[in-house]
Formats: sequence, structure tokens, C-alpha cells
Amino acid sequence: MIGTCFLDARERPHLKRCGFQRSRHKECDFVIRKGNKIIEAIQVCHELNKGNEDREFGGLKEAMNKFKLKEGLILTNGQEDEIISEGKKIIIRPVWKWLLEKKTKNL
Repeated sequence: MIGTCFLDARERPHLKRCGFQRSRHKECDFVIRKGNKIIEAIQVCHELNKGNEDREFGGLKEAMNKFKLKEGLILTNGQEDEIISEGKKIIIRPVWKWLLEKKTKNL
């Protein structure tokens, strides 16, 4: 799934993609940059569960804090939800839905 997201990201030349790793145990898969400003943080995982939620949420929240973002995105195989954590909104969305939304917005 992370490869699919990366390939889709390459289709948008006006945005720059890069990973973000603050510490050895916390990372965010993608941060989206427009010009010199980080505008979005995205975490990708097959499924959120009790075994990985600390890692997935932790990396995303660390990137959101670093870049002063009010909203972050976790892409999954099929889960969908919205969570408010520490005053920040985390959107959980199936990757297929995110891909379709991105395509529709670019038409």
C-alpha cells in the first residue's frame, strides 16, 4: 500500500514528498510540501489495531506537532474514522477512497 501511495504522489509535480523520522521508533511515511511549507502528514498501514496504533498514531502526531498541522491522515486497507487527539484531528481513510478523492479533485 505504501508503494501505491508513493506512485500516486509522483503524479503531482507541484507537491514534494519526503518521509519524516524524528526518532528511531517514530516515523511518518509522507509529509506533503507545497513550496517551503509542509501542508499534510500521511501515515500508511494495512490495518490499525492494538498492536500498531501507538506506533502509527505516534509518528503521525509527532510530524503534526513538528509542522504545526491541525489535521493528519492515516491510510488503511479498509478502515474509516475520525479521531480528535490532543486537539488535533486524525482522519482514517481507506487508501482506495483517498485515491479516488484525489483524482476527482484534480479533474
